Formats: sequence, C-alpha cells, structure tokens
Amino acid sequence: MNTSSLNLDYCIEKLQRGEILPENTIKEITDKMKELLIGESNVQEIRSPVTVVGDVHGQFYDVLEIFKIGGQCPNTNYLFLGDYVDRGYHSVETISLLTCLKLRYPSRITLLRGNHESRQITQVYGFYGECMRKYGNPTVWKYFTEMFDYLSVAAIIDDAIYCVHGGLSPSAPAIDQIKVLDRFQEVPNEGALSDILWSDPDPERDGFVESQRGAGYSYGKDVVMRFLHTNKMQHIIRAHQLCMDGYQTLFDNRLSTVWSAPNYCYRCGNMASIVEVNEKLERYFNTYAAAPDSLSNKPNLDTNKELPDYFL
Repeated sequence: MNTSSLNLDYCIEKLQRGEILPENTIKEITDKMKELLIGESNVQEIRSPVTVVGDVHGQFYDVLEIFKIGGQCPNTNYLFLGDYVDRGYHSVETISLLTCLKLRYPSRITLLRGNHESRQITQVYGFYGECMRKYGNPTVWKYFTEMFDYLSVAAIIDDAIYCVHGGLSPSAPAIDQIKVLDRFQEVPNEGALSDILWSDPDPERDGFVESQRGAGYSYGKDVVMRFLHTNKMQHIIRAHQLCMDGYQTLFDNRLSTVWSAPNYCYRCGNMASIVEVNEKLERYFNTYAAAPDSLSNKPNLDTNKELPDYFL
C-alpha cells in the first residue's frame, strides 16, 4: 500500500495536539484505510500479548490517556472493540487518530466495528452533528461512515479468546458462520451481523431473549458455554455495556466486559479499563479515571444533551 504522499507521522502529531485534519486529508486516509481493510477477514487472528480496549465514544483526551497507561503504538499491540464515535465531544479527533495509527502501524493495531459505526446511529447520537459543526458540511461524516463498512467484526487471540463488540447471535453459533458474513454494508436491523454488535450477556436468564435495546438479544450462561465448547474457545471479551468499575466478569470467568470511557457522557462517574492479555492468556484489567483534560474544549452547543439513554 502506497502512503508516500501522506505524512502519517505529521497527521498523528497534529491530532495528538487536538487539531483536526483538513477534509481532503480525511478523504485520503479513509480511502487508504478501505484499501487496507478490504484485505482483512471478518474475524481477525491476533497474537498475544495484546491490550484490548472497549468503547471510547469520542472521549478523545481519555483515548490519549489510554496510550499513556497501556503504552504508545507501536510498542504495545492494541485491539479496539468498536464504538469510537458518538456521545463524546471529540469523535472526529478520536476516529481520525485511530485511523492514522492503523495506517501507520497496521500489524500493531486492530479496529473492530461497534454498533455506533453506522450511518443510522451516528445521525442520532452526535457524530454527524459534530462533523457538521467542525467542517460545515457532512462530507467527513460520509467518508468515515463509508470506511466503517470495511471494519472487521470479530477477532481471536491465540486461537483461544474470542473478541467482539456485543456478543453472540442465534443465527451464528459457529465462528465459521461469522467468517462468511457480508460485512461490507450498513449495519442491518436484524440478523447475525446486527446481533454480534448489539447483544448483551444476561446472568439472570438462559437462552436468547430479544433485547430491550431494540436490536440484538440478551444471551445467557448456557449460550456462552455452548458457543465456547462448539468453537473450542476459552473466553469471550466484549464491550458495549457501561460498567461502573470499568469491567465486569460473568459466567464462571468465561466472559468479560471491558468499558474504556471513564465518566461516560461526562456525567456517569464510572471508572474505565483496558484488558492486558499476556502470552499465558492471563487477563489483567488496568483501570483508570477520566483524564484531567477530558472536559476541555467543550462545544458551546452540546448537541448530545437531550438524547435518549438506551444504554442505561
């Protein structure tokens, strides 16, 4: 892949200072990202050690804090589980930085798709409005949402730990079925592609039950144990759900939720975490609070304030 005309190091330094990239540069990085991602499979194979990151939701200064806590790219190998945009004030900076890091160090950072990497959701929960406010038109939103269609949807660490944004689907009990999904599209309203981005574990009941979120399912311990056995996996790491302690472990330590947006929406008061997985596949939850700069550069008009809180 030719990135010679694009100075990625300059772009990364500019973004780390909290400056946005010009519209024509966004077109260039998203085009190059699509070229790169089209060669990646639906389910990415990853080797340990790796640090797994949950939802970050445009909380750019907390993302910078993640790299301070977990190590800078490419010194640390990262797997992000999606939901880069919406809710927070700096979705543009967040997804721009992660895209540039992926282009610069493609073998050291893996970006999966979350349910917010979609045209429909980003028009409601903030990313579209932020692009309009910062660029004066929806073009940058269009470039990024087209790129989202190319993101992989799951990853496997050392053939043992299955990683996904939301979870499991009754339509795809086998990982091989996820490998053959057509992911190059807007997130549909139903079916396996929607389910794995929207579903949540439920320790209170077994089986699959339609989710109160309006998409996906809740799934019980029996479903998780069956999925692990069928696919010869040891553990599931997923994101998608706010955890006040930054993480939660369920089902006899067979499933972990990692949440990486501290003080979510700048008001929830929660901790956040990243999961460091070592060569022995031991998992260490590194927890942290909101970065001191997290509330800086708040826009005069908070377009996200009156949104329905489906996540609660």
